[in-house]
Amino acid sequence: MPAYTYTAIDPTGKKVSGSVVLRNKAEVYRELESKSLTPVVVDQAAEAPATGKGGKRGKAGEAANGGKAPRHTRLKRQEMVLFTEELADLLDAGMNLERALKVLTERQANSSIRAVAGCLREEIREGARFSKALGVASPSFDELFSSLVAAGEASGSLPDILRRLVVNLKQLHGLQRRTVGAMIYPLMVLLAGVVLLFVFSTVLMPQLGKFMAKSGQDLPFVTEVLLAVSDFMAAWWWLILAIAVALAVGFRALIATPAGREWWDRYKMTLPAFGPVILGRFYAQFCHTLSNLVGNGVPLLNSLRLVTRGTPNRYIRSRLEKVVADVGEGTSLARAMAKTGAFPEQLVDRVAIGEQTGELGKAFSKAAAKYDEDLDIRIARLTTLVPNVMLAIVAVLVGVLAYSVMTSIFGQMSGVRGR
Repeated sequence: MPAYTYTAIDPTGKKVSGSVVLRNKAEVYRELESKSLTPVVVDQAAEAPATGKGGKRGKAGEAANGGKAPRHTRLKRQEMVLFTEELADLLDAGMNLERALKVLTERQANSSIRAVAGCLREEIREGARFSKALGVASPSFDELFSSLVAAGEASGSLPDILRRLVVNLKQLHGLQRRTVGAMIYPLMVLLAGVVLLFVFSTVLMPQLGKFMAKSGQDLPFVTEVLLAVSDFMAAWWWLILAIAVALAVGFRALIATPAGREWWDRYKMTLPAFGPVILGRFYAQFCHTLSNLVGNGVPLLNSLRLVTRGTPNRYIRSRLEKVVADVGEGTSLARAMAKTGAFPEQLVDRVAIGEQTGELGKAFSKAAAKYDEDLDIRIARLTTLVPNVMLAIVAVLVGVLAYSVMTSIFGQMSGVRGR
């Protein structure tokens, strides 16, 4: 095992030095804490002789790695909110960052948050900056999150930055939840209609066809069409399935290319009912993020770059890249946004006023509140209109099927009576 030299402060305030032989720095810090020593410097000195069980490198190496908290632990959005909020509470209570992370490591019930807090604590105790340690601890902390934390470290306002990040994360989580929730019910109605049509076509209609064939009666035109469709599906279902799979695979291959993905991202925004929701969500998220960044002192050009890298929609990202290029050349943000044609005039006007008054962060904050309200209205319309349209379509299809069945049955009864 390696030997470590240390310099620490004892409870009386005296500086003491020494050395220990332990598996890693984390154990050195724990050993010093058990002796009520506050570490100042911990360095690896030399490799201690390998004797006994400690000389077996295989298991010793595994134990050394096992002594460290896991790296690159993914956090769900709700876990990120909980971690950030609790860390801000502890810092507001007067704890330093290392102590606050220790409390989260020891007392947090969520195992993922414990792992992230433990990794961050180890990185910080080894001299890493908190904003840099975030990327090591979890890939869930994106560049935007790390940049805001770095701004908080530089300005000495880390608790306030974390509070604003909590608000931003909750807003984005709410946007995502409302958007996804708006899509669930319409898709369930559509799925139910498809299943119902499949059962009618593959089970009921073939039985009805056999019954009609035995009677020798002429069938209504609608019933003949439905029987023809049912026979075709029964005979060529494998071809229909193969075509559907080929189309799905071809579509996935198309949107996997840069040009295909940009086309699809642009087309989604033109879809009736769904397109306005997608656009409204982007505008709200764009304004919230820029309000947070600019309001916390991040330079405008850097803020725009961070927003651009964090935008998944390729079409919108390409427009934002043009905005970044224009602003980098000295063009005002409002004029650069107007040139792309991707932003509404009201938002461009708000940005222009914010630039003129020097309160761009407030302008984005007010715009974000407006787009939040607009998004709620659009989602309410979507959840009202789309399910009703789908229910009407399913009702028409079921009505046609029911009409054909009842017409055929009554025709058979009339034929029997005529005999």
